[in-house]
Amino acid sequence: MPQGFWYALGGTGFTFLCTAAGAAMVYFFRRDMKASTQRVFLGFAAGVMIAASVWSLLIPAIEHAEGRGIVGWIPAAGGFVAGGLFLMVLDRILPHMHLDSDECEGLPCRLGRSTMLVLAVTLHNIPEGMAVGLAFAVAAQDGPAALPGALALALGMGLQNFPEGAAISLPLRREGLSKNRAFLYGAASGIVEPIAGVLTLFAATFIDGILPFILSFAAGAMIYVVVEELIPEAHLGEHSHSGTVGVMAGFVIMMILDVALG
Repeated sequence: MPQGFWYALGGTGFTFLCTAAGAAMVYFFRRDMKASTQRVFLGFAAGVMIAASVWSLLIPAIEHAEGRGIVGWIPAAGGFVAGGLFLMVLDRILPHMHLDSDECEGLPCRLGRSTMLVLAVTLHNIPEGMAVGLAFAVAAQDGPAALPGALALALGMGLQNFPEGAAISLPLRREGLSKNRAFLYGAASGIVEPIAGVLTLFAATFIDGILPFILSFAAGAMIYVVVEELIPEAHLGEHSHSGTVGVMAGFVIMMILDVALG
């Protein structure tokens, strides 16, 4: 096993459990989430991901590249662009559907609406799992001093995964699924995080010198999700103070976690 494997598995496992815990809210609430509350949570997730992209991914990518005698912005810029393009291709290929839409995106398919709703959230979770796995890969290379930063990122992602799990299970319940199925679908949307995190850790460990590029790759993927999905959904076609406050709150909390603990 590569160095930091168990830490990465534990960190991404924690973020998955936070998604599952949020999905479990379907057992406690009868009604769907209010639109204003959903905007706050979507904005909060966007703010967390923006801050994590900068402090937990891009800055370490530049520092690691410079430590190898490479111009820091080159792998950072290249990886960032590649990550955005990767998510753009997935967005075009993977069949999925958003909660506020009846139109399927991606390649044509015969999947049910519930499955496509889960796949839409799964797209968000791929770069999150990559980011947490890479944070622990950095901690494995830099020593125990870098471990608090990885833990801070896992905590930040877990905080925004909790409402995300609820945001998928509650609407599924409203659409007629049983509580158990709505919970399982909501929890399943987060299982990709441990998978993506561990696979990325293996790649960063066994391909020497690729860590700065992969760190910025995850940042580009997350920013794509923020700009393409989260911020538009947080405002729902109109100016939304609640969505904006959510973005700012998420950014500040993730920044404080990363700087204070990292």
